[in-house]
Amino acid sequence: MLALAAPALVVLAAEPLYLLVDTAVVGNLGTVALGGLAVGGALLTWAAALLNFLAYGTTARAARRAGAGDRAGAVAEGVQATWLALALGLLVLTLFQLLAGPLTRLLAGGAGPVAAAGESWLRVASLGAPLLLVSLAGNGWLRGVQELRRPMHYVLAGSLASLVLCPLLVYPAGLGLVGSAVANVAGQALSAALFVRALLREGVPWRPRPAAVRSQLVIGRDLLLRAAVLQVSFLVATGVVARAGTAELGAHQIAIQLFFFLALVLDAYAIAAQTLVGQALGAARPDVARDTARRVTLWGLGTGVAVAAALLALRPVVPPLFTDDPAVLAQAAVAWWFLAAMQPLAGVVFALDGVLMGAGDVGYLRTVTIGAALVGFVPLSLLAVPLGWGLVGVWTGLTLFIALRLVAVLVRVAGERWLTAPDTVTA
Repeated sequence: MLALAAPALVVLAAEPLYLLVDTAVVGNLGTVALGGLAVGGALLTWAAALLNFLAYGTTARAARRAGAGDRAGAVAEGVQATWLALALGLLVLTLFQLLAGPLTRLLAGGAGPVAAAGESWLRVASLGAPLLLVSLAGNGWLRGVQELRRPMHYVLAGSLASLVLCPLLVYPAGLGLVGSAVANVAGQALSAALFVRALLREGVPWRPRPAAVRSQLVIGRDLLLRAAVLQVSFLVATGVVARAGTAELGAHQIAIQLFFFLALVLDAYAIAAQTLVGQALGAARPDVARDTARRVTLWGLGTGVAVAAALLALRPVVPPLFTDDPAVLAQAAVAWWFLAAMQPLAGVVFALDGVLMGAGDVGYLRTVTIGAALVGFVPLSLLAVPLGWGLVGVWTGLTLFIALRLVAVLVRVAGERWLTAPDTVTA
């Protein structure tokens, strides 16, 4: 498990780590630029997270085939997922080019400097949408065949390219906020090219197969709906904070990017569990799948506790790395306690999400996520406006969202139904 989780951790952390550096670089341009990145970045992150079934769904299908001894079939899943990624990526790109202005104004609470900055960033950054989705598909099939070192190298290459280009384009080149978007696209292009090269070297047919794509969309349907509700919830939260004030929005951008970064760090165990559970059930070994669930729960809990302790210890140090604005720093301190408190809970939730995805039990995950969002996250975020709760209301809702999901996945894994979830892989 650790052999799979370690490279998965690097892959999952690379992109959000770059976004944290990007936030720090842009934060020194001023509050308006930071708010623009928060608005534009939230929209692009929403689209990518909405379509992350290209990685998770492909992993589940490829792992089942690999567990049954069919490597060529597992790689073929990657080919069809890549075609699907290109089609969906072009659709996302077109929508953002047409709707960048209205969407950023809606999220920022109206026209103004923050909305204008977010629109300019989004128009450039969305050019990388097809490339980003191709990389998600590539990660999926490689995880399914238990090859996690190659995607680690590919993602690192792209992230390091972006990391070097971002400060150079923002400051010496004088592009400002747009330079951040250009650096983002350049890194995504490099990673996508490496993933496509890996598929070409496998020597499998590249002909699109509509039946296979439709089969991928079956498992993607539940993951897509789950991700849609989840990302709409985060957009609602960002919109609520934007209406509370620019300082609150800047602080929320810092805290939520750290949340996303730490969520993906903890999700490394989920990737390992998804691969191992999928292959175990593909080989008809439910005992191995259950043992994997037990071990990943313990690792997730322990890591979450360690992350929470680190956040509390570094509270005086980390926020000033992103901004020197006293108002933003004061608001960031509010969210920090919530961010730390939820980490042990999130460690277990994300790990068991991976177990259930590997088992193909995505329908249950869909229902649980939607229920927790509609009962906890969204209502408390919306109540924060009329009641004047600000960041406290939004982050209380996020904490409740994690807690409700924790109860639900623990109950599911303690039973037997997830071990007999319908096989989602079809010929």
